[in-house]
Amino acid sequence: MTVDTETRPLPAARHARAAVAVLFFTNGALFANLLPRYPQIKEDLAIGNGAYGLAVAAFPAGAITAGLAAGLLIRRMGSARVAVLGTLLTGAGILAAGLAPSVAPFATALFLAGAMDALTDVAQNAHGLRVQRLYGRSILNSFHAVWSIGAVTGGLMAAGAMSLGLSLGVHLAVSAAVLVAAAVAALRFCLPGPDNGPEETGPEETRPEETGRKETGRERLTAEGARGTSRVGAVLAALVLIATAGTLVEDAGNSWAALYLSDALHASAALAASGFIALVGAQFIGRLIGDRLVDRFGRRAVARAGGLITAVGMGLALAVPTLPGTILGFALAGFGVATLVPAAMHEADALPGLKPGSGLTIVSWLMRLGFLLSPPIVGQVADAAGLRTGLLVIPAAGVLVVLLAGVLQARPRRD
Repeated sequence: MTVDTETRPLPAARHARAAVAVLFFTNGALFANLLPRYPQIKEDLAIGNGAYGLAVAAFPAGAITAGLAAGLLIRRMGSARVAVLGTLLTGAGILAAGLAPSVAPFATALFLAGAMDALTDVAQNAHGLRVQRLYGRSILNSFHAVWSIGAVTGGLMAAGAMSLGLSLGVHLAVSAAVLVAAAVAALRFCLPGPDNGPEETGPEETRPEETGRKETGRERLTAEGARGTSRVGAVLAALVLIATAGTLVEDAGNSWAALYLSDALHASAALAASGFIALVGAQFIGRLIGDRLVDRFGRRAVARAGGLITAVGMGLALAVPTLPGTILGFALAGFGVATLVPAAMHEADALPGLKPGSGLTIVSWLMRLGFLLSPPIVGQVADAAGLRTGLLVIPAAGVLVVLLAGVLQARPRRD
């Protein structure tokens, strides 16, 4: 007689999962402490929307410049060490940006902070995938949900600091010190050993023929041979565009939500931060339930529904601009794109014909084009036709996701 028992991950795996969650949390909270301060910085530097858009684009420009170096550093130092070192240097860059006396040093500091943030992003996702392989089931969405918690926390920290009248320098120095200390403390609980070594697999990793489940993208394309391999480039490009659409919407909350609410809708500084907080808060909810939605409906259906929610929700908010409606529109946009980046990373990491981690690195690198292109485009359109018109990039991104979601995993058959 056999007895079915629930197999629990080893304590080391559970500790590593908690440590990676801390890394995602601190990564989300660091930059979010600066974002609600953007209107103040823009006013202090006395720059227009176009110059502001170009300046804040320095952050994703730095990320794209440094992103491909992440793989080399991870192989030499290990993903956990790279993630923690990147967190430390990102915090330093954000503090320097907040204290910058003019546009040039502000953009330079953002460039360096973005470069370090890219290293952190790839490294923490690489370590998260190591932990996921130990669990033998999907947990990547949960890490991105924790990132959203961190972003909400960072936004609330900034709103609280402004309400208390703390100076920009004091606020950013204290937040960086606390968050970097948390990341350093998490390092000792991360997985040891090289990142390119074989990982143990969890009890749920079995062969497709043993479970009757539908083949994964990797298995299906490998079985198709040369024809499948020739498809990899097109699929990878579509995955990059899906992830880029998600980052573009995120950037709208990062760079423009507070400005739009304060300038166009005349919200107070503290209330203007609610647009960003609503977006990342709803994004957290979407990621928290994302694994269950994907398991039930498949990544393709979830992405298409999210793209539709983004396009309709923010489209209506821009068509009928009110303070509550706009905050709700940003929230719907955040919820709609919640699973896009994890879905694209997961699919890219499973593509055949690529070195381990290459698909993840490429998507993580190129998806930052959304962060790079959005600020200057929105800024130039805002100067010419108003910020409300510039923010039409958000519903446009939702439409793009609806059109490209076919490359994602469909709902698995249950025979």
